[in-house]
Amino acid sequence: MQNITENLHKTSITVSLHEKNNIYQAVINYKDDNNKRKQKWVSTGIKVVRGNKRIAMQKAEELREKFEKSFNLQNRIKQENDEQSKKYMLFRQKLNNIDSSQNYDENILYFDYLKLWIEKVKTNLEPTTYTSHLQMINFRIKNYFTLNPVKLLELEPIHIQNFYDILLADGLKPTTVIRYHAIIRKSLDYAFKNDLILNNPADKIKRPKKNIFVGSFFSENELNTLFEKSKNDPLNLVILLTAFYGLRRSEVLGLKWSAIDFENKTITIKHTIVEVKINGKNQILGKDRTKTNSSHRTLPLTDEVINALNNARKQQKYYKRKFKKSYITQYEEYVCLKPDGSLIQPDYVTRHLPLLLKNSGLRHIRFHDLRHSYASLLLARNIPMKTIQEWLGHSDFSTTANIYAHLDINSKLLSAEAISSAFSLKR
Repeated sequence: MQNITENLHKTSITVSLHEKNNIYQAVINYKDDNNKRKQKWVSTGIKVVRGNKRIAMQKAEELREKFEKSFNLQNRIKQENDEQSKKYMLFRQKLNNIDSSQNYDENILYFDYLKLWIEKVKTNLEPTTYTSHLQMINFRIKNYFTLNPVKLLELEPIHIQNFYDILLADGLKPTTVIRYHAIIRKSLDYAFKNDLILNNPADKIKRPKKNIFVGSFFSENELNTLFEKSKNDPLNLVILLTAFYGLRRSEVLGLKWSAIDFENKTITIKHTIVEVKINGKNQILGKDRTKTNSSHRTLPLTDEVINALNNARKQQKYYKRKFKKSYITQYEEYVCLKPDGSLIQPDYVTRHLPLLLKNSGLRHIRFHDLRHSYASLLLARNIPMKTIQEWLGHSDFSTTANIYAHLDINSKLLSAEAISSAFSLKR
């Protein structure tokens, strides 16, 4: 092989021509990160014939320039990544040991900060809340702020507003966008209170108005049909308790025998069961507390419910004898169980009810709409809204009023009669 060494430029990256297999080869000379001399061979595709050398040299220079641009770009990206990693670690130390007296200058991206924040506050959140926040952060928030990266210190209201506008344009309901707003505002409020930013830009955003909620509900006849059709269904007791007391799904599944006082005929709602995703796997968590303090309530037992509970207890004893050693005994304190003694999972309730309704010839409603059905029946029987609030376990009267005001036809009729008697109009 003939060696024709000709440096074309006196730079850190040079190129020379070599002949190999009767083709001019561009040999690019450069130094790697460890300052070691390296070579990269690239074919010019030009044959070694008279008059082609100058053309091959021009081609070699083009290849050198292309390599140099790529080489410099890769180095710049690597340096930026290294720098960002250092700042990320410094910021992590800052979060782990916040000291407002220290002066610092951080250029961490908002999304990177958000990931640190959610782990920092994890211990103060309910498992369901943490899981929900994490899913929202790793989906839509990640997608937007990855495509539109902005530093924490440079985050402005317009960035947040644009994110909300995209969510609404994608068809998300205002109520859902408000949930995203809550996460972003809380994360920035944490940064503001710990002197990581000068102000909270989310406070300057006018959050979307909640969409008016109109829940579906079954009539008295439809509920009686459901009770009849579900007699031999695994959800029979779950449906009955939910419809009789307007319980939440987590409350009816979390009901324990210790919360039922047969002697004084009361049932106390004080336990819940929720389903959360931990490390990508769904897990069932039992909690000895309700959603809010107001949700902890004691209600009277009706004769129908007492009979249903006594039958459920007899069934559990029967199944325990039938399944023998394969019966699951760790959940015996719970009221609503599968035949094998395992817990009825929240997701199963949500998926199974539509099938039961379809097979029963009933129209589709959500499981939570049984709670609305309960409230609508109370309103139809002139039960005051305040009493309904207490039975449902709402912490705020306005919550009950906002959801069920459109069903309160009786109070509207009384108002109409009152105004009619006040104005005696002659025909």
